[in-house]
Amino acid sequence: MIWFSADLHLNHNKPFIYESRGFKNIQEMNKAIITQYNEVVNDDDIVYILGDLCLGGIDCINNNYELLSQLKGHIYIIRGNHDTDNRLNLYRNINNIQNIEAAAFLRYNKYHFFLCHFPTCTTNFDDNKKPLTQRTLNICGHTHSKELFEPCGSYNVSVDAHNCYPVSIEQIILDFETRYKNAL
Repeated sequence: MIWFSADLHLNHNKPFIYESRGFKNIQEMNKAIITQYNEVVNDDDIVYILGDLCLGGIDCINNNYELLSQLKGHIYIIRGNHDTDNRLNLYRNINNIQNIEAAAFLRYNKYHFFLCHFPTCTTNFDDNKKPLTQRTLNICGHTHSKELFEPCGSYNVSVDAHNCYPVSIEQIILDFETRYKNAL
């Protein structure tokens, strides 16, 4: 199975992050995100996390390592705006982190996806003659929106849009097909 998530913001000690997600503090948020992630992801699954895994200063490095080490699956990270060089070095030391990139292309069945942290206008949805399998579909995070789709047509995999769970590639395809059914 292939899963996607973004904007975990583990250890981000700002009320506008954890309170908007329905948590009283960062410890409660961290625990819920990790628990819910591991409820659906298996050890052999592939997971793309599209940026902003954790925050916190130098005092959080060990805790961030401990939290991220609990995540199941073979993880591919797409760098987000909060993923500093120091954080990327931390990620590289976690056993199940497979790769870190600024962006990536993914082909799944007949679908073409562009993965990046930021919403990107990769295709023109006002031309409904072209099927979705002939478009480049953007999967992103960054905005912390609770909406599945960004105004430019990008699909939002942020934990904020999925009740702190990762979302499967099959669900993403279904959501694209439902939204753009005229384009099929």
